[in-house]
Amino acid sequence: MQQYLDLVRHVLEHGETKKDRTGTGTMSVFGYQSRYDLRQGFPLVTTKKVLFDAVVHELLWFLRGATNINDGLKQHTPIWNAWADASGELGPIYGYQWRQWEKFVDQGGVYAREHIDQITQVIAMIKKSPDSRRLIVSAWNVADIERMALPPCHAFFQFYVVNGRLDCQLYQRSADIALGVPFNIASYALLLSMVAHECGLTPGIFVHTLGDAHIYLNHLDGLKEQLTRSPKPLPRLDLAGKTVLEYRFEDIRLSGYEHHPFIKFPIAV
Repeated sequence: MQQYLDLVRHVLEHGETKKDRTGTGTMSVFGYQSRYDLRQGFPLVTTKKVLFDAVVHELLWFLRGATNINDGLKQHTPIWNAWADASGELGPIYGYQWRQWEKFVDQGGVYAREHIDQITQVIAMIKKSPDSRRLIVSAWNVADIERMALPPCHAFFQFYVVNGRLDCQLYQRSADIALGVPFNIASYALLLSMVAHECGLTPGIFVHTLGDAHIYLNHLDGLKEQLTRSPKPLPRLDLAGKTVLEYRFEDIRLSGYEHHPFIKFPIAV
């Protein structure tokens, strides 16, 4: 995971001081891209411990179309707790947009609400039209932004099929390098692997394109500590033979994960 350390070093060396919504303050660059080849191992950061179980629980929660932390998420990862309302609701965030994007259909002058399952659609398109340049899933639904507890940070991803390999590129508008980015890399690498498995393809390259790539000022010491550590060999991902929407937590296993000690970073809300 030298690519991750290169990102950290780049922002520390070239980032500019910038105010932010949370009032914490950041060092930030605009526009950065990393590439992770899953054929070389599963891209989970090794210069600190990343809670892979939480990555799995959150991704499966998204894939169910869930929007409430009490729907099988709260007991596994507290990541979303700070943004949820008193009932645990977050509004039409990632999972809702992935699985239930709203549209209105004219039924003889009366408009009825229907939903688009983007995940099911894109998997079907990969199987039927692998050379399509429209293998896209978007969470950035402009009409729903104000209803979301937190607008999507990882907003838009696209699949690409070539020579029996499935690649995926994510555009992430806002990237918290210390806390969010290691989690995001692992989550989309896992999603890429699951989709590739269902479609009979080899998991290939995850391309991570960042908009506002930032380090919160209270994360500087922890990231500087990571830069003193040498990356360890990448772990291996093992998946059960299921379709993407059939996966459960016990169907996903990581082996050989060697890592340096955990570093605690405060969450900026």
